[in-house]
Amino acid sequence: MHILMVYPRYPNTFWSFRHALSFLGKKAAFPPLGLLTVASLLPSAWEVKLVDMNVEKLREEDLSLADMVFISAMIVQKDSAQEVLERAKALGKRTVAGGPFFTSCDRESIRGVDHFVLDEAELTLPPFLKDFEAGCPKAVYTSESKPLLALTPRPRWSLINFKHYATMAVQFTRGCPFNCEFCDITKLYGKVTRAKDASQFVGEMEALLRAGWRGSVFIVDDNFVGNMKETRAMLPSLIAWQKEHGFPFSFFTEASVNLAKDEPLMSLMRDAGFTKVFLGIETPQKESLRECKKGQNVHVDLKEVVTTIQQHGMEVLAGFIVGFDADTKSVFDDQIAFIQEAGIPTAMVGLLTALPKTELWKRLQASGRLLRDSTGDNLSTLLNFVPKMDRDELIAGYRRILATIYSERHYYERVHTLLRNFRPAVRTKLQWCDMRAFLHSIIRIGIFSRARFRYWRLMCAHAGRKTFPLAVQASILGEHFKRIATRVAAS
Repeated sequence: MHILMVYPRYPNTFWSFRHALSFLGKKAAFPPLGLLTVASLLPSAWEVKLVDMNVEKLREEDLSLADMVFISAMIVQKDSAQEVLERAKALGKRTVAGGPFFTSCDRESIRGVDHFVLDEAELTLPPFLKDFEAGCPKAVYTSESKPLLALTPRPRWSLINFKHYATMAVQFTRGCPFNCEFCDITKLYGKVTRAKDASQFVGEMEALLRAGWRGSVFIVDDNFVGNMKETRAMLPSLIAWQKEHGFPFSFFTEASVNLAKDEPLMSLMRDAGFTKVFLGIETPQKESLRECKKGQNVHVDLKEVVTTIQQHGMEVLAGFIVGFDADTKSVFDDQIAFIQEAGIPTAMVGLLTALPKTELWKRLQASGRLLRDSTGDNLSTLLNFVPKMDRDELIAGYRRILATIYSERHYYERVHTLLRNFRPAVRTKLQWCDMRAFLHSIIRIGIFSRARFRYWRLMCAHAGRKTFPLAVQASILGEHFKRIATRVAAS
């Protein structure tokens, strides 16, 4: 059997980092971890080829040689995914679809899928393979059970070319104990956080190192501290492994704000080489937090949370939302003020969107306020529900937030605030791509950008200090964010 795995193309979004990747000489931020993992669940006798359309074109020859085409996607990739399916079916190929988009979507709206292998592949792929070998595969495979991650194999790194990617991706846990109304994580992976044991996870680090990777690693968990006991138990082993191998990796991940209450855990993460954490802050308006059932954010000082984590050597990246029913007209100025004062250069601000099967989706559908499917693009101004605030006022205020926070003055002010709070403990060695990025930043930002004076002030302030690599990185990311914000303003 010749299996072709296809990962559809991402549009140019906030998290694509497309404008920043050119500084590094990379084509994509992350590899398709899901497909790499599923590849390891397939029979060893099958030949597997993976085409990530974010780094290479899907050729007609690739499709022609395949006996079966596997595809996985996020919602934001749905248009590219549909195109791939249509191309495969035009050549008479059997298609298998799975992953977050296909699990949550209305299957009747998708054309060209022969077999939906949904939910978590550790449980649904083996029955499909068994039926396929027996000649009687079904159209849909689902499971309400959640597998232990001991069943999860190591990703098949040999299917990709490391040089195309800025960061590798691994997974430690699935699930989240919180139930935020707008979030689909608990619908996809459950409220019980399941974790790999320390030996399994560190074994994956060893395999990644032996495959030839050095540098940044994204631990893709939706909440790395969703099970603090398991995380605390794993980190000492990771620290020991990093020390033994000279700290070949730096890590970043996603977490909930209760991380800031656990001093020992933050210290362990810093000692393991964590340099960034994404937090879902959402809004400084308490009533809106209560509305979306984000109680873990209500009873803490969110600015203090950010500063505490920064002072433990981890930059805070954060997500923000406008469009809650409880939002007042001051929400736009409140969001701008919070982002600036907290010193969060990477602030992903989006309009509220109702994702399929979430509690928000159900509530809006029940009240007749649901308009259409979500685009999956965090920065889309196409609302898929009827907001309580005047729609035009909401979109205008949203655009004003982005135009303000990604103006050169506001952005560089936040970078300076971050670096004043930051207590770096970086042990990883700089890679050639880091040096390349710095040299390109000198030319493209330091000479030709309107931000050149702010750029040189930042470089001079941190030259020779541990914060210098972060200053360079922030200046490069600023170019990407500025272009994305300009696109949203024109949409």
